[in-house]
Amino acid sequence: MVSKQQTDTEALAESATQPVSRTIAALRDALGDDAIRTGDAIGARSMTDYTRHAPMRPAALLLPRTTQQVALALAICNAARQPVVPQGGMTGLAGGAIPREGDIALSLDRLVGIEEIDTAAATMTVLAGTTLQAAQDAAAEAGFELALDLGARGSCQIGGNLATNAGGNRVIQSGTARDQVLGLEVVLASGTVLSSLNKMVKNNTGYDLKQLFIGSEGTLGVITRAVLRLHPPRAARHTALVALDSYDAAVQLLRALGARFGNDIGAFEIMWPDFFDFGVALTSAGRSPFERAHPLYALIEHAGFDADDTGERFAALLAQAFDSGTIRDAVVAQTVADARGLWAIRECTAEFPSRMDPINFDVSVPIGAIGRFTDECRAALDARWPGNRSYFFGHVGDSNLHVTVDGHSVPGVPHDDVYTFVYELLAPYKGSVSAEHGIGLLKRQYMPVSRSLDELAAMAAIKQAFDPNHILNPGKVL
Repeated sequence: MVSKQQTDTEALAESATQPVSRTIAALRDALGDDAIRTGDAIGARSMTDYTRHAPMRPAALLLPRTTQQVALALAICNAARQPVVPQGGMTGLAGGAIPREGDIALSLDRLVGIEEIDTAAATMTVLAGTTLQAAQDAAAEAGFELALDLGARGSCQIGGNLATNAGGNRVIQSGTARDQVLGLEVVLASGTVLSSLNKMVKNNTGYDLKQLFIGSEGTLGVITRAVLRLHPPRAARHTALVALDSYDAAVQLLRALGARFGNDIGAFEIMWPDFFDFGVALTSAGRSPFERAHPLYALIEHAGFDADDTGERFAALLAQAFDSGTIRDAVVAQTVADARGLWAIRECTAEFPSRMDPINFDVSVPIGAIGRFTDECRAALDARWPGNRSYFFGHVGDSNLHVTVDGHSVPGVPHDDVYTFVYELLAPYKGSVSAEHGIGLLKRQYMPVSRSLDELAAMAAIKQAFDPNHILNPGKVL
């Protein structure tokens, strides 16, 4: 017996270059009117992401409710050679989910829910459209912690987190999104459902296929489910903001904290004065916790398992660092509200899109060279565009430096000129043009800065194997 899916796919294959309207009609027939939007029914959210890149309305927006509907949609589009752009929470910063004219967007907004929490295996099986915060809350209710954490937690989705291999605030403690995954369910371009919802830490049976899809930005397949690792909750968190004389002092403090507390250091966020002052101005107090300005600031989180830990050991190490001259000053949060107030300074990046024309850089540089690169980059930007407003900050413990240039402060300069300028500075450091935000649309042309031609060729071969008709997120990554 021939299935309806087979009939639709074979019919569409007869005309691989058919107009998108015919494909949309086939999708509507297969998925139902409720699962497809066209024209003005497509909201602005599906047209661009946090980059505020020029919005583009897709030819259609698909809203499947099940993995089976995702599979059917991709099979139809693949047969028609119709490009498909997977979309999650649209919080990306590299343009990875922005459609082109004529593309069909496939939203995972309706694939929502926590399907299982296995307390013995310490795992959560979750649908890809579930927000990170919903997954975090479910883990907490079950007595666990989901280690991944981002400022966009209330909007970003698990599928997008994995597709971009998101980093976030606690990478030095728990790793990136990749490190939280044991199993995946992925729909390939052909409509084949590749289900490997593994719950085991040890599973050494050939190629670890899930790793190919994590960080692939929807160019190899569409993630629909994931089995995530859960951890015991960190019962005590202590937060401090410290002032430093230099970047070298920051590295010295980071190493001292690691030697004393090991994996209990959950965050070590570095902020140069330009960024710090911007963040302070947006807090409820509107003034610095310190009496005077300093050359550098670090926001530190100590997170341990002992609920009786009052933070005395953490405070004592900071006191020793002060006595030795490693730090100039420190503010230790005494309450949860205090800690949130300190974190509010660091999380001011949420205001960037509304208060400037952000040209964002998310680079990796070897930890020992970050200070030197920052000084060189700032000096070069000032020499090239006097009066520019640039902000430097990052997760130094995992080599990640962020730089944001306000496009309003370099009027008339195309963003691409600023990108090219900074990435040329990065090349001698053998750094990465993307530490955690992905490549997407915005960094594709700069991949050779960080990847050899042989590496790029290997990636292209993988793409060809999984998506031979190149329908999945074309124009992104490669």
